[in-house]
Amino acid sequence: MTSFGSSDDLRGSSFVDTSLRGARFVGVDLSDVVMRGVDVQGADIDAPWLFDGESSLLVNGVDVVPLIDAELNRRFPGREDRRAADPEGLRAAWRALERTWGATLQRVATMPAGTVDVSVDGEWSFAQTLRHLVMATDAWLGRAILEIAQPFHAIGQPHAEYEPDGHDMSVFSMATPAYADVLEVRAGRVAMVRDFLTTVTSNELASTRRNPWNPDHPETTLSCLHVILTEEWEHHRYAVRDLDAIDAMPVA
Repeated sequence: MTSFGSSDDLRGSSFVDTSLRGARFVGVDLSDVVMRGVDVQGADIDAPWLFDGESSLLVNGVDVVPLIDAELNRRFPGREDRRAADPEGLRAAWRALERTWGATLQRVATMPAGTVDVSVDGEWSFAQTLRHLVMATDAWLGRAILEIAQPFHAIGQPHAEYEPDGHDMSVFSMATPAYADVLEVRAGRVAMVRDFLTTVTSNELASTRRNPWNPDHPETTLSCLHVILTEEWEHHRYAVRDLDAIDAMPVA
């Protein structure tokens, strides 16, 4: 099986009468790709940045981005509030997320032992997803908004690009923590966001902050909160997708 990596530059390439059936694209830039007369039956696309900016995805001449956005809002009530722009709207958006994650945690608690550590198709397990959300909260609330110099809890799960981008991995534990410990730390970070939103004002939302990964890129408190909300909804979607796959696995 042929594999391509970051050292392979395929920009501008043409694939004509070529079978890519069963190929897997992970972390690949497919922006501005043109496909004509292609067979896409059974194709599975996951593009978490699809709703950023003025993105579009044309299928047979139809921009399907608004359709996908509306369907995800239908499936996940409260998701539509992830771009709330005022304090009360943000508080309502966080309450919806807490209810959603609460129901999912209850579901996981009823599943077979070990479910939280199962990886589907090489993706993060449920426990790792919760750990990543701890790290995301630490980055965007702790470092960006609250300006804490070292905000990261050791239990956090950094994203794949964290170490290659030159960030310090020593702050994170390499050992796999107990799920009970993950739940405790995660609950603390959820409460941290809730407590911050309880008192935040419109003026504070407009305050300038620095992007935790690119300090030269200006953010506002509001834009940082939008990142947190988006991270929460996207990773909840992944988690539910994988829990559904685990439920569908044949019993040994």
